[in-house]
Amino acid sequence: MSAPRPAPRNRPAPDTATVVIRWACFTCALVPVVLVWSGTSVAGAISATLGLAAVTWACRALLRQCERGAARSAGEDRPSRPVRSGAAGAGARRGGRNGGANTPVD
Repeated sequence: MSAPRPAPRNRPAPDTATVVIRWACFTCALVPVVLVWSGTSVAGAISATLGLAAVTWACRALLRQCERGAARSAGEDRPSRPVRSGAAGAGARRGGRNGGANTPVD
């Protein structure tokens, strides 16, 4: 007979944006080394590094913004547009005037 399996542990989901940014930073550090090793000038390697760092920073900002938007929309229990009852006055955009149930309309 086999032993009972232990209950699975609830691990938090990995933050995928952080993992992507870590790999991008690693790449930004690795690219100039490879470029200089392969014969590119130091100035060319530095400019490539600065370009990669700028792209990494922009992607990080966009990823964080998307995460905030997703968290905000997942946590919303209210409708996306607030309901404005009576804000424009009674009968506004409802087919004209109506004085009551049995009042004739001109």
